[in-house]
Amino acid sequence: MQITRQADYAVRAVLYLAQLGTEKRAATSQIAQEQAIPPSFLAKIVSQLSVAGLLQTSRGARGGVSLARSPELISLLEVVEAIDGPILLNECVSAGGACQFGDSCPMKPVWCDAQSELVQRLSATTFDRFLGNGHGNGKHMPTAA
Repeated sequence: MQITRQADYAVRAVLYLAQLGTEKRAATSQIAQEQAIPPSFLAKIVSQLSVAGLLQTSRGARGGVSLARSPELISLLEVVEAIDGPILLNECVSAGGACQFGDSCPMKPVWCDAQSELVQRLSATTFDRFLGNGHGNGKHMPTAA
């Protein structure tokens, strides 16, 4: 499984804002430049994250983008799913899966367990985890341990 480039950009944008602090706003042009995100992609990402309740946007001279919640209340799973939709390792894992073998397939439990572990890990990983760890400018996304 590989998240989309758009989801990766969304994670970088949220991390950048988390590193700024909950009270600060950033212009989308600033985020795009600092995180090497194409501005056209970022506009769509910001919109999707805003609709998902993860970002706040405001217009005007003092406008910009900020986190809608504190970093410890925003999970990696929320950001990825706001962009890519629900995590799905294989079609058979979804409710009423598309596999012709159904529950008799010996692989289904493996896919279900792997998906469950991934979703749990991403859900438990919040953005406060990446703050104050020497990555200061947010240009490099730390890997989850």
